[in-house]
Amino acid sequence: MASQVAPPTSLQTPATSSSTSLSSPALSPSSPAQLSPDDVELLAKLEEQNRLLETDIRSRCSMNGSRRNSGSSLVSSSSASSNLSHLEEDTWILWGRIVNEWEEVRKKKEKQLKDLVRKGVPHHFRAIVWQLLCNAQNMPIKDQYSELLKMTSPCEKLIRRDIARTYPEHEFFKEKDSLGQEVLFNVMKAYSLVDREVGYCQGSAFIVGLLLMQMPEEEAFCVFVKLMQDYRLRELFKPSMAELGLCMYQFESMIQEQLPELHMHFQAQSFHTSMYASSWFLTIFLTSFPLPVATRIFDIFMCEGLEIVFRVGLAILQMNQAELVQLDMEGMLQHFQKVIPHQLDSGPDKVIQAAYQVKYNAKKMKKLEKDYTTIKTKEMEEQVEIKRLRTENRLLKQRIDTLEKESASLADRLIQGQVTRAQEAEENYLVRRELATVKQQSEEASAQLEQAEKTIRQLQQQQQPQAKGPPRFSEESVLQLEQELVQARLKEAESQCALKEMQDKILDMEKRNSSLPDDTNVARLQEELIGVKLREAEAVTGLKELRQQVRDLEEHWQRHLARTASRWKDGHKKNTLSELQDELMSVRLREAEAQAELRETRQRMLELETQNQIHSNQLRRAEQESRCLQERVQTLTTQNKDLQVQLQEIKRRQAEIECKNKEEVMAVRLREADNIAAMAELQQQISELEIQKEEGKVQGQLNHTDSNQYIRDLKDQIAELKQEIYCLKGQRGLTSQPTFDGIHIVNHFMGVDKSYQSSDDDDDDDDLTGSSNTIAGGSQDLLQPNNLAISWSSGNIPGLQRDKDNTNVNADVQKLQQQLQDIKEQTMCPVCLDRLKNMIFMCGHGTCQLCGDRMSECPICRKAIERRILLY
Repeated sequence: MASQVAPPTSLQTPATSSSTSLSSPALSPSSPAQLSPDDVELLAKLEEQNRLLETDIRSRCSMNGSRRNSGSSLVSSSSASSNLSHLEEDTWILWGRIVNEWEEVRKKKEKQLKDLVRKGVPHHFRAIVWQLLCNAQNMPIKDQYSELLKMTSPCEKLIRRDIARTYPEHEFFKEKDSLGQEVLFNVMKAYSLVDREVGYCQGSAFIVGLLLMQMPEEEAFCVFVKLMQDYRLRELFKPSMAELGLCMYQFESMIQEQLPELHMHFQAQSFHTSMYASSWFLTIFLTSFPLPVATRIFDIFMCEGLEIVFRVGLAILQMNQAELVQLDMEGMLQHFQKVIPHQLDSGPDKVIQAAYQVKYNAKKMKKLEKDYTTIKTKEMEEQVEIKRLRTENRLLKQRIDTLEKESASLADRLIQGQVTRAQEAEENYLVRRELATVKQQSEEASAQLEQAEKTIRQLQQQQQPQAKGPPRFSEESVLQLEQELVQARLKEAESQCALKEMQDKILDMEKRNSSLPDDTNVARLQEELIGVKLREAEAVTGLKELRQQVRDLEEHWQRHLARTASRWKDGHKKNTLSELQDELMSVRLREAEAQAELRETRQRMLELETQNQIHSNQLRRAEQESRCLQERVQTLTTQNKDLQVQLQEIKRRQAEIECKNKEEVMAVRLREADNIAAMAELQQQISELEIQKEEGKVQGQLNHTDSNQYIRDLKDQIAELKQEIYCLKGQRGLTSQPTFDGIHIVNHFMGVDKSYQSSDDDDDDDDLTGSSNTIAGGSQDLLQPNNLAISWSSGNIPGLQRDKDNTNVNADVQKLQQQLQDIKEQTMCPVCLDRLKNMIFMCGHGTCQLCGDRMSECPICRKAIERRILLY
């Protein structure tokens, strides 16, 4: 196993003498006690191998040449022999010398070292070289490894879950609870405790697994810590993965610059860079390429960093560009997962050579990093702004909910006000009924009072004649009648007062009802009602106090009257006291008047305060309504502007649509004109061939006795063809059958005119001999579709030989008939097969107007009819 022959971390000590180290490539540590047994064993093997190589003549010559050319490239030793075994032995010697003189080679011959690393590090030297490349040979954290394994990590469950999925086909890791899985778990757990911010990320297990294939777990842990700190892997594996986003941005910019066609294809298919390249950066191609290829790339990564990932990734895309541009998204994913790994089975040299042909500009990458940082800063600011807007939106929603609740409360108050108003109306109705009852009682009391007065007058009249005689009635009956009279008058006065109060209340309520709107200002009504009730309560209280004072004054007045009566009896003994009492009564009366005025003043002041409060509330509500109206005006103004913009946009679109429609109509009309012209040409050919046929038939058949009948058949056939042509073009039917009585056939071969006429019909003879019109002149008016006149004369018709075979003419006629049938099918409606096609759809097909208006989809392609264009 590779990890069993791993070298120690203390093997980087430089040699004391250049010549000694070149002759002996084995390592010479400063103190043997510092080496572990495995390291000592490895050193012994290396020394023995070097001794064997030195005994070889070719190896010795190679070494002598390398000593003589110590200032030249270190790679020259690898080309000393064409034999593969000798080349490997030379490579071993070379890398042994490099490891032995590491510090000097790293400082003075860094370029040659990079070239050697690009060609590959030998397998048995990888453990030492990787530690030397990343300076992980003497890390203090190595001593803490055993202590870290004793601690508990919060990521242990995640690590256990993913271990089985790390290199599942490799012998070192495929067995459950094997040594490989245990050491992998230990390294991942230790790092999760060292770097708690990163903790554990799934892709990092593949890198640690590759390290464990080359070295023991403690050295692998140190190398992994160094990779995370110095090779940007820690930023890649952070929870935010900000560095991975930067790498994706830089890689996509390189694709856009160097492979624009492939970049456009990716954009068209929405195939993002992270869908295929994120694993390249997170695992350094360990999960995408075969392990030998990925290990070679990892050698270069240890020396040069993430630059090799950009180069190899772009080289892979260049090699597969032709296949990728022909695939869709799923096809490209399958290509990256299955096809590309098999392309690298032959070895890594081809892809590494292509990678160093890729243009890589470090300054431009720095500039892209700054641009990405700027973009991310803007995105963060936008996210903060979006978060702030969302918070404001949430607060506004809460405010809207509160306003809705207040609106609901106001609606409830409005309903309550309407209910209160209905109750007041009902109370008003009850008050009117009580008023009517009081009026009736007042009338009854008035009637009783009149009756009592009549009785009193009668009694007085009866007492006058008997004044001198003995009295008929006693004093008690008179007093009783007087009391009844007083009570009746008091009742009448109270009834009148109550009636007047009721009338005043009714008038006041009617005025208020008339001044109030139907269903508005409920709040104002409630406030006024509260103010009225307060004033009424205070007025009632003041009235009670005044009544009490009046009763007190009446008592004092009665006492004063009693004392005055006794004083008249006693004489003028107590005049002074009575005067004082009179003054006291006067003072009390004035005090009562002053208190009454004070009460009235307070009542007036309370009314004014109530009115002031009501007016303030009304003013506040008016201001609120004014603000609401202003906001509504602003909203309506904004909506009006938006609607105007939309209207302008709609007008612009409508104008564009109208222009497109006009263009389409013009195109359809042009196509129709082309079809008409083609039909006219075909009709001309038909006419020419018919004339040729008739000439041949006339020349061949006039010599027979039944030639007239044959000519009539030909005339009928030609007339039918012409009738069909007129029907197809929408022309009116022929009013008369065309005749061939005046045909004048010209023999172009003989140069003279000869008339062929039938001997069976004298009329035909007269017409044939008397007419000088040609067949073209007779049919010129018949063949004029859409004002396209087609004319010919007998002079330009090629003559037919008398011995020409009529079979060829018949074939031409049949061909023209077939063309005529095709024109019929093109111009007739495909639905009814009866009317001309004069309505075209947007798909290019058409029907007649009657069928097109009834159909919702095209009868040919079954597409929905969006628009119909009527030609004529």
